[in-house]
Amino acid sequence: MARQYFGTDGIRGRINKPPMTAETALRLAIAAARTFAPNGGRDVVIGRDTRRSGEMIEAALIAGLASMGVRPVRLGVVPTPAVALIARETGAALGFMVSASHNKHEDNGLKLFSPEGVKFTDDVEEQLETAMAAAFEGDYAAPAGICVPADMAGAGRRYISRCLETIGKGQDFAKLKVVLDCAHGAGFEAAPEALRRLGAQLTLIGVQPDGVNINAGLGSTATGALKAAVLGTGADIGIALDGDADRLIVVDETGEEVDGDQVMALIAGEMHRTGRLKGGGMVATVMSNMGLDEYLKADGLVLARTKVGDRYVGEHMRQHGYNLGGEQSGHIILSDVSTTGDGLLAGLQVLAVLAARGGKASDMLRVFTPAPQKLTSIRYTGANPLESARVKAAFAEAEALLGSRGRMVLRKSGTEPLIRVMAEALDEALMQKALTLVADAVKAEA
Repeated sequence: MARQYFGTDGIRGRINKPPMTAETALRLAIAAARTFAPNGGRDVVIGRDTRRSGEMIEAALIAGLASMGVRPVRLGVVPTPAVALIARETGAALGFMVSASHNKHEDNGLKLFSPEGVKFTDDVEEQLETAMAAAFEGDYAAPAGICVPADMAGAGRRYISRCLETIGKGQDFAKLKVVLDCAHGAGFEAAPEALRRLGAQLTLIGVQPDGVNINAGLGSTATGALKAAVLGTGADIGIALDGDADRLIVVDETGEEVDGDQVMALIAGEMHRTGRLKGGGMVATVMSNMGLDEYLKADGLVLARTKVGDRYVGEHMRQHGYNLGGEQSGHIILSDVSTTGDGLLAGLQVLAVLAARGGKASDMLRVFTPAPQKLTSIRYTGANPLESARVKAAFAEAEALLGSRGRMVLRKSGTEPLIRVMAEALDEALMQKALTLVADAVKAEA
């Protein structure tokens, strides 16, 4: 069926415009309650980030759940992985996160987590879409069954404790100078508190949310301020979270941004060295660099690939016994603790290695030599350019040109009207030729 609401990662869009309206949240809450708690009597946990519209969407969720005899439990402003963790640990019927991740404050979104703390499959989302269409047609709870919302005190502290449990006893970050950019988002309290407990010397930016400054020139998609702060303070490393703190970007002491594949390689190597890596390797998406694959092979490990989206990474991890996976963009899943991408948790693993080894982040985080790779994003209006014969022909020609020496990835963003074109090859000139061939065709159709 054609999707009306769900994209790559839940529901997301401009607030007060379909699909991201209070009505959508109300429909989803009613549909989810009927689907996952048909007899009522269950709790559903709700977290949100700092954007102004969050409380409005939260209120609509609360109304829908309470009307169905399901108790809404507010967690307040917490990172997305905290919602997943608390849903799993409390036996909730499901968890909602109100966030548009790295998008600006004008947008908002809804992410859902199962009682196991994992994102739902495409099939479940389609089931929910059907139920949402009929949300206002069914029965509601009797007056005596309407639930009163509750607040969970200490949700953030609970999440921090689980993250800190991954750092060995006696681990001390006191010698590390760290710049932490929380993007004025959901991690603005939890992330600084975690690093303070470990004794890190902290410089903080993006920790004064006002409802509209989330991701405004800061965070994982705008690292200029972080780079400047790292250089200005002589820090050992910089870490930027996105608006809901489920991803991170690392900046080394020279002010250079570190690719997410290098971060995953560092974590994989350390987990393998200490006997903690499960499944004989790790999981990444089709966007990850060929160099990561070669690095893992040298240690007898495998790189399993999925389509883009950390929920697909997570699905593959659960199905095949891996405990590490992620995306080049910085969504990293360490499933022994967290069932979804977790910027703070991944950042702690990087800092732990840096604290233990000493030396420079720029050396430590250059784990492998990447194959030449380039990604371009092309905005479009109207019809999907990927359906055009011209684009299909250009893509086929580029794949033939690359052969076994490289690869192409062409996909539509699930959250924005963008076409992503990625080319990778062992030879840079060949990579650029293939990229230009496909990108030009997309631009002509966009």
